[in-house]
Parts: sequence; structure tokens; C-alpha cells
Amino acid sequence: MAGVIREHARLIMLRDLAEQPDGRWNSEALREDLELRWAINRPRAFVHDELRYLEMMGAVTLAESGSVLIASITQKGLDHVERRIRIDGVKRPSPES
Repeated sequence: MAGVIREHARLIMLRDLAEQPDGRWNSEALREDLELRWAINRPRAFVHDELRYLEMMGAVTLAESGSVLIASITQKGLDHVERRIRIDGVKRPSPES
């Protein structure tokens, strides 16, 4: 079950980033969204781990700002959200109706 939650959380974070006008958001805002909208209640360290995974996969770039990470979606991350490619370890988005 933990693996499924991680895959869902990674997709949610990519979608959140894709929704931002500049494709960026901080890790605390992502953590709050996971908790409040999706009932995935995990600490900031969980979000940092998943963002680092997404960075390793080339889906985001990260910058540190104090105790938070600033994530920026890459073209590869956007391609996954838009179902043009598949990134291992990230839930595949449902087709839009």
C-alpha cells in the first residue's frame, strides 16, 4: 500500500506543479495540498523524498529555500501529466473525459 500512496502522491505533486502559472510550488504547499485535498497526511520529509525521486527521474528540478524545497516541473514531468510519456514509479493519469 505504501508504494501505491507514493505513486499517487508523485502524480498529485506533478499535477499541482503543472497547474501553477510558472510551474513552481514549494514543498510545504504541496504537503498541505496532499493532506487537505487528497487525505494523504504525511510529513514534509515524505514530500521531500518524493520530490527528490521526481528530480532523479527528470520530472522536476529542485532548489532549496531555508527548510523548504522549491520544485519546478520539467517538460518530462509535464509530458507525464499530459499522458505523452510514462515515468516509472508515478501513477499514470486517468484520461480526460
